[in-house]
Amino acid sequence: MTWEWSTVVDVFPHIFEAMWTTLGLTIVCFTVALIVGGIWTFLKRIKFKPFNWLISFIIEFIRSTPPLVQLYFLFFAWPLIPYVGVTLEPFTVAVFGLGIHFSTYISEIYRSGIEGVPKGQIEAATALNYTTFQKWTKVILPQAIPPVIPMLGNYLIIMFKEIPLTIVVGVAGMLTAAEVYGVNNFEYLEPYTLVAFFFLAMSYPSALFVQWLERKLNKRYESDNKKSTKKGVTTS
Repeated sequence: MTWEWSTVVDVFPHIFEAMWTTLGLTIVCFTVALIVGGIWTFLKRIKFKPFNWLISFIIEFIRSTPPLVQLYFLFFAWPLIPYVGVTLEPFTVAVFGLGIHFSTYISEIYRSGIEGVPKGQIEAATALNYTTFQKWTKVILPQAIPPVIPMLGNYLIIMFKEIPLTIVVGVAGMLTAAEVYGVNNFEYLEPYTLVAFFFLAMSYPSALFVQWLERKLNKRYESDNKKSTKKGVTTS
């Protein structure tokens, strides 16, 4: 098998068009993961042990099960459940399967950010008679979100690279376009190489951006901490 540039020119438009489906699916899945991850986080903060154990078990079960198995279940098994199951479109299966799977990891990121907020500031907000809504919007979230942005960016990149799994349920992404072209033309080397190149071309710059953002945020936090320390020394 030899490399044919004519095949590259022929298959490139198909993969480029499918790239937008892959990007769109990644954005929608990650949005679902962000929302559901926040729901998991707040559900776990409910101080009722049986309910907390149930939520923890559900999260751990989803996290410990391979996303490929979950996609298969939603697409093939879910419609067979009596009185519950409904047939889902491939795109919907992909969104819920990957979105909910990654939401379990996102919830842990949220938790680490929230626990990183100094308890003294939360107690001070309570002493100032802040409502629960005011505590979250003015004290907790503004300090919890920035530190976890790099971690969220890393999971966005990981999700982007997991999107090809959705080929098993028929989502027409880049890998599907390469496979269809290969089957129809008996050419596989060029299509799959192009798919790998597209993933590299989009994920590597994103990884560099996340690293740059992490360094910038770390410098900002170090600067803020130094200012706070100096202020405290001056005040004392």
